[in-house]
Amino acid sequence: MMQTQKTNGAKSVSSFCVAQRPSGTVDKLSDQPVEQYLSSLQDANVAWIDYSAKDLDREVETIASLLGFTQIPIQKLLSGFYSAYEDADTELGIMLPAVLIVGGEMVARPLIILIKSNVLVTIHHEEVVRLLKFSRYAQQFLKKIKEEKAGDKITLILERIIDENNDHNFEYLRQIEKHGDDISRNLIDENVVKTRIAKDIYSMKHILIEYLNILWATKDVIESLRYGDADLITDDEKILLRVGILSTNIDRHIELSEQMSHVLASGLEVMQSIYNNQLQTMNNRFALVTAYLTVLGTAFLVPNTIATVAGSGVLGGTMGSQWWYVPLLVVSTVVATVISFIWVLVVWKRKAPI
Repeated sequence: MMQTQKTNGAKSVSSFCVAQRPSGTVDKLSDQPVEQYLSSLQDANVAWIDYSAKDLDREVETIASLLGFTQIPIQKLLSGFYSAYEDADTELGIMLPAVLIVGGEMVARPLIILIKSNVLVTIHHEEVVRLLKFSRYAQQFLKKIKEEKAGDKITLILERIIDENNDHNFEYLRQIEKHGDDISRNLIDENVVKTRIAKDIYSMKHILIEYLNILWATKDVIESLRYGDADLITDDEKILLRVGILSTNIDRHIELSEQMSHVLASGLEVMQSIYNNQLQTMNNRFALVTAYLTVLGTAFLVPNTIATVAGSGVLGGTMGSQWWYVPLLVVSTVVATVISFIWVLVVWKRKAPI
């Protein structure tokens, strides 16, 4: 149904660490053992570590443990409905949904964010490459915020990561809208099988429901960041305002998605009207056939009755040999046919419209 999003040709790394030193310089390491990253964190003001896992469910707990995260219940974090938020005072765990198209279907992969002290860690499936662009500019970004406090830096990095994830999630609404336009075009095409269109509408409405769930789940996390008063998140109103803008953007896309859902519902109503019209047309045809059969049946009933009487021995069994017998059958047939036809016309004219 939907096209798989194409990624750029750059080769992604399995892990990297971007650390800002007290001097203001920023170092970046890639594809190194966890021990190497831990040693680079010892004298860092703030650092961002990113891991791409082949089997997220099995690897995330090991990675978190190696990086010193012991307070966050990882399995509880992963069991959330698209998103989760766990505040353990000295540690903060977040799960966000990352929308992907796999096998033509929309799926949500978890993006795990772990925070403690001056370290922010993102762990995700290797299919999720949406942080690749930000990782290229992470060194410049950390240099720009070198004068900020530690809590402010962590919050600014977190805000940027959530923003990058949201931007990629929002792209799929455009694909949904395009597919909705294709369905609308097929609705007015008489050569397209309507049953297939009905299935497409149902499938797309199901995807929209899942997409809305993803948006609401993301909004819940953002609202928790804004009003949860986590110790690791800044209290600076200007920075929290940027987090609030993320919530506003999600509200706008939720509204667009709901409008699209109403459009699809209208499409289903159109399909129902088409089916009703087809059924009414078929009923009218059956009614017309029934009327003709009624006229014919009544027309032949009278002469058939006369013939039955003639064969019963009336007039000594000589009724069939009388000169007026055949004309009687012809006249009775014509009269019965005319009367039956007039009666059907009168009934149809008096029939109230549905």
